[in-house]
Amino acid sequence: QVQLVESGGGLVQAGGSLRLSCAASGRFFPHYAMGWFRQAPGKEREFVGISWGVDGTNYADSVKGRFTISRDNAKNTLYLQMNSLKPEDTAVYYCAAGPYRAVVAGAAGTYWGQGTQVTVSS
Repeated sequence: QVQLVESGGGLVQAGGSLRLSCAASGRFFPHYAMGWFRQAPGKEREFVGISWGVDGTNYADSVKGRFTISRDNAKNTLYLQMNSLKPEDTAVYYCAAGPYRAVVAGAAGTYWGQGTQVTVSS
């Protein structure tokens, strides 16, 4: 099993910034892709971004140019730097890890963290 623990969520005003962290442990393999999803109240969980390989990243259109994913492989930790936050970014943010094809789709085979709440006030 893989354990993922997120941290860094909180309340921020629109236009502000937050950085989320996700620490992986257990049977985690360095080649695993790692990513972020989010779920707002009453909505489906949606893809935010993913990190894979040496320096591969991809983002949802809604966060491109505002959010940046980085990864510290020595610490098995994934980060999500969120800038220029908007009220519509309010959601529970989940860390995901596993084979790339699973993680990019949030499909079976993906390991999930417990989530961290991000609230952006207007």
